[in-house]
Amino acid sequence: MKDKGKVWLNGKLIPWEKATVPILSHGFSRGSAIFEVLGIHEGPDGPVAFRMDQHLKRLQRSAELLGMKLAYSNDEIAGAVAETVRANNMGRGLVKLLAYWGEEAVIKLVLESDLDLAIFAIPASEDLGLDKVQPISACLSKWRKIHPETMPVEAKACASYLNGYLVRREAIRRGFDLGLILGTDGFLAEGSIESVFLVKDGILKTPPLGRILASITRMSILQAAPAFGIPVLEEAILQEEVFSADEIFVSHTGIKVLPVARFEDRLLEAPGPVTRQITSLMENILNFSDERFRDWFFAME
Repeated sequence: MKDKGKVWLNGKLIPWEKATVPILSHGFSRGSAIFEVLGIHEGPDGPVAFRMDQHLKRLQRSAELLGMKLAYSNDEIAGAVAETVRANNMGRGLVKLLAYWGEEAVIKLVLESDLDLAIFAIPASEDLGLDKVQPISACLSKWRKIHPETMPVEAKACASYLNGYLVRREAIRRGFDLGLILGTDGFLAEGSIESVFLVKDGILKTPPLGRILASITRMSILQAAPAFGIPVLEEAILQEEVFSADEIFVSHTGIKVLPVARFEDRLLEAPGPVTRQITSLMENILNFSDERFRDWFFAME
């Protein structure tokens, strides 16, 4: 087996292949795990994590919403992330944190123990496709976003991603790269793992929080865009507005701005002028050429 490096598991660095759980573990057999994925970038003085404080706040929030308890504080987890990145000599890449119940649960549904925590450092590779942006195609999915009264959509829970899996699977079978989902209220929600942005008459629009994941990349774009004179709106978006948009792009942790060149049978300029501006401003931030956003990065010291 090719050495994949070290995994941080409950306070110890262990070989990647040793980071396992029993098949009957609650996290696996009940789908109760929660997670975060954050970007690692090459900073002027070594690797840095993008907005790690916000990712760790969201991890804690996911646990709270689901009645779970993490065994480690945010400061302890931040230190563990840095330790994992250093142990794997990683530059550009992703870090994935998984919090889960590793104990077996054949019948018992509600556990009271603290969650186990695993941290994986995943170097950039061709498969990950980080920073390689090519315009994509998207369709409107037949599936709907999970209603927030069925389970908290703010929680970044593994079980929720079966919804995204079905959306992506349908899109691929129809010949598209990804699908966009409406909520059960009929308004635009998001993609499988992506936040969705539209541009109409020069204004950047995205669905409001409440029925979508509170994406860190989405938040970053909304916070940065006004600093560059780009007007933004968070408001409910009807599906007909998606079909009449001047520009569409999606975003996620791995790729901050991904332009849509075809939506259903409509061809779009990709990237359009506003999408190009957003792409440029995010590149400037990630290249550390804008001092206003330096505090978004955390050194892996």
